[in-house]
Amino acid sequence: MNSNELKRIIEQVSRDKGIDKGILIGALEEAIRSAVKRKYGMSENFEVAYNGETGEIEVFQFKEVVEEAADPNTQIALTEARKLDPESAVGEELGVKLDTSAFGRIAAQSAKQVIIQRMKDAERDIIFDDFKDRVGEIVSGIVQRVDKGNIVLNLGRAEAMLPASEQIPRETYYRRGDRLRALVIDAKLVSRGPQIVLSRTHPDFLAALFAAEVPEISEGIVKIVSVAREPGSRAKISVTTDDRDIDPVGACVGMRGSRVQGVVQELKGEKIDIIPYNQDIAHYVASALAPAGVIRVVVDEENRSMEVVVPDEQLSLAIGRKGQNVRLASRLVGWRIDVKNESKYQRSLKEGYQSLIRLPGISETTADALFEAGYGSAREVLQADQASLAELLGQDEAKAAQVQDAARMYMENLAREDAASLALEQMTKGLMTRSAGADQPPPADQETAIDGREG
Repeated sequence: MNSNELKRIIEQVSRDKGIDKGILIGALEEAIRSAVKRKYGMSENFEVAYNGETGEIEVFQFKEVVEEAADPNTQIALTEARKLDPESAVGEELGVKLDTSAFGRIAAQSAKQVIIQRMKDAERDIIFDDFKDRVGEIVSGIVQRVDKGNIVLNLGRAEAMLPASEQIPRETYYRRGDRLRALVIDAKLVSRGPQIVLSRTHPDFLAALFAAEVPEISEGIVKIVSVAREPGSRAKISVTTDDRDIDPVGACVGMRGSRVQGVVQELKGEKIDIIPYNQDIAHYVASALAPAGVIRVVVDEENRSMEVVVPDEQLSLAIGRKGQNVRLASRLVGWRIDVKNESKYQRSLKEGYQSLIRLPGISETTADALFEAGYGSAREVLQADQASLAELLGQDEAKAAQVQDAARMYMENLAREDAASLALEQMTKGLMTRSAGADQPPPADQETAIDGREG
């Protein structure tokens, strides 16, 4: 291989594979260095360099200039040295250029193998560097094969895997040659090369699809606050904007639903609820539970939970099929949601108020004050912070302690009554069981025993 051909190959490989020429030249120099060591048995007294102008690999062996050379591998006579460099002097080192064409077929093959391996390593690193920065982006690939339920996609320069666990349930997958879009969720470097993992079930896949369909999202005018999905079935996404002239929900829906329909089609019919974000958690939850209407929201900020009251006829709508609607709403807002119908809520309010009225030594006025302050039952009074209770009762800590003692006494009495009722119920069941057994004829072996005793 002449120097011009070597130079052309380096430039072509660099251009076609996208590998920096410096990496290829370094691999080539390393290959030649290995071949030199193998042929001449040299240690470190030589240097390999690629001449970019001529395209030639140059090898220089360094020798000490002496009067008379005793070891031709490490020394050169002064007369010979001055033929190469007239200014040579005894004691100096002189680089003697070797003939690289003399390395033979084995050296050339070794160089070729090292270059091929370095090309593969460099290409692998480039692919990894590209995809590690694309986590969270959507990519499009062609189905190459299906391996134990996992789909392998050809992304062009790389392969990626869509695991069975990241595929949408009941979605029809896919014959070889079909095009598929998915979200990059991981990219790591393993011994076999870059491992790129994709997902179609991740909530961020839905967010990325909306960003691709809605220019206001990609431009940052409309922001996605939260996403909750049950892939293949239903999803909720909340959006907001700082621009008062823009309706964030309308921007995501698009003219006649064109934008949201593009996302729904990609997800093969997954239903999507688009909800306006609200800093007021009560209004936010009411929107998240749509299409059900909400009458009242009772918020417990300390435990990040809330009690939501809906009309009786809309309870099943608010909960959804198998609890799906309230479950997605809870994930969307990040709070625990307990949904009750209006009748049950009013009944619990009445029962809670009655428990306050029945507290020993507590007047109706005090019970009204407790109820209006949010203490809806004797149990809530018992669980209340005594300092907060004292503040409600006019900074009277003794009064607060008295109220909690009364609540404790009431709850203990209630527990005893419940235990007695349960014991009575169990005893009644036991008597009924024995009575039913007495009406039945005894088994044959028992009859024999009885007859024996009587005889």
